[in-house]
Amino acid sequence: MAFDRLIEKICELQNPTVAGLDPKLDYIPGSICEKAYAEHGKTLEGAAAAVLEFNKGIIDALCDIVPAVKPQCAYYELYGWQGMKTLHDTIQYAKSKGLFVIVDGKRNDIGSTMQAYAAAYLGKTGVAGEKSAAFGADALTVNGYPGSDGVLPLLDVCREEDKGIFILDKTSNRSSDELQDQSFEGGETLYEAMGRFCEEWGKSLPGKYGYSGVGAVVGATWPEQLTQLRVMLPHTFFLVPGYGAQGGDADSAAPAFDSNGNGAIVNASRSILCAWKKEDAPQEKYAECARKEAERMRDEIIKRVGKIRLEKV
Repeated sequence: MAFDRLIEKICELQNPTVAGLDPKLDYIPGSICEKAYAEHGKTLEGAAAAVLEFNKGIIDALCDIVPAVKPQCAYYELYGWQGMKTLHDTIQYAKSKGLFVIVDGKRNDIGSTMQAYAAAYLGKTGVAGEKSAAFGADALTVNGYPGSDGVLPLLDVCREEDKGIFILDKTSNRSSDELQDQSFEGGETLYEAMGRFCEEWGKSLPGKYGYSGVGAVVGATWPEQLTQLRVMLPHTFFLVPGYGAQGGDADSAAPAFDSNGNGAIVNASRSILCAWKKEDAPQEKYAECARKEAERMRDEIIKRVGKIRLEKV
């Protein structure tokens, strides 16, 4: 099961973090942009080329210390088909370096449309009897609020292709309480109900370390709810956004982990990608600064959570 592979990599590196690859052009050193513009012009193709070179530099700097990367589709769709090619090339480059790749697409739909999303990002696309992987990610973020019709098509692909999904549950944004904290008759909140579905959907994708192939997105910006959901969802692996620029820290992320230091992976994007700017470092040091920030984040979380241990169930 895909999350078994992720858990093993986390334990091997003693690092339960994922680097978000959400590169705006403002984050990219001017020298990289100018090189790309000189070759392709100040065009979508030029922007996409700059993003790819930047991503490769970040991946090279982090691949031996982080277990995973998480490209956010919006930052690639922004540059049209050229950007989507960069997304594909980024995924393939990261996988060639041994990284687990989570595509943050937050896809949602039902029936054949969701089957198409599943094939595109996690499975294979059929063409005249031949099948090829379109993007080939290891996991995909999914908006489960259409209900089972929008999730079940993914489970078959996950089972066949050894992939995983993360369902939006208690998201890190400030306004998530406007809907996700609403209660049904009987007192159950919407995010509690979604967590309950994650546990149910995950039964068809069991893992050897106790966590299924259906994970949940739960923000570090909501530590009380994170604590509650960790108890409520013992078989659901968490993707934890909100660390760093959104205000989360090691203390607020710590409730996501179980007694073995397992059960979650914490995301940071801007704090890693923009570390060179924060340090006012020379632009050619951008990857070195990203590595230093990723190491600092790892050390902070491990100090709070403790050594990560594998325990089969």
